[in-house]
Amino acid sequence: MLYALSDPVRLEIVRNLAAARELPCGELDSVVSKSTLSHHLKVLRECGVTATRTNGTRRLVSLRTADLEVRFPGLLGSVLQAPKAA
Repeated sequence: MLYALSDPVRLEIVRNLAAARELPCGELDSVVSKSTLSHHLKVLRECGVTATRTNGTRRLVSLRTADLEVRFPGLLGSVLQAPKAA
């Protein structure tokens, strides 16, 4: 879990999802290539930070906020409130 959140790109993905609740993969703002973004989304999904559901041809990504709060109380909130690195 902490490994997944330690990467600046993944942390920015989590911040975007926290603000939007759910986003299609193609609408995630990222400075990395699509293949690299796909890798980061896989890491977040496999460690339980995000959930992905299919709606037609779109893949929608959301945070597993409730599950994370049960498993790691207060962690996600702390990570999201931390100042952004310069």
